[in-house]
Amino acid sequence: MKKTHVKKGDQVKVIAGKAKGKTGTVLSVDAAKGKVVVEGARVMVKSTRKSEKNPDGGLIESDGPVHISNVKKLG
Repeated sequence: MKKTHVKKGDQVKVIAGKAKGKTGTVLSVDAAKGKVVVEGARVMVKSTRKSEKNPDGGLIESDGPVHISNVKKLG
């Protein structure tokens, strides 16, 4: 496994890409793929059909991954 400069729970700032300037907490780290999920930095919207689990269907928002080189640890 590769060593990373951030870990789960760290406060980070996105320094490059579409989410540049946003700050948040690291929710998960995938060192093998070089990705981190930052809370509120890259919100992805997915459309879902009606089902037993989700009777109304509609849009579901979730946090998407950001490349680990595009984040800087704060503090």
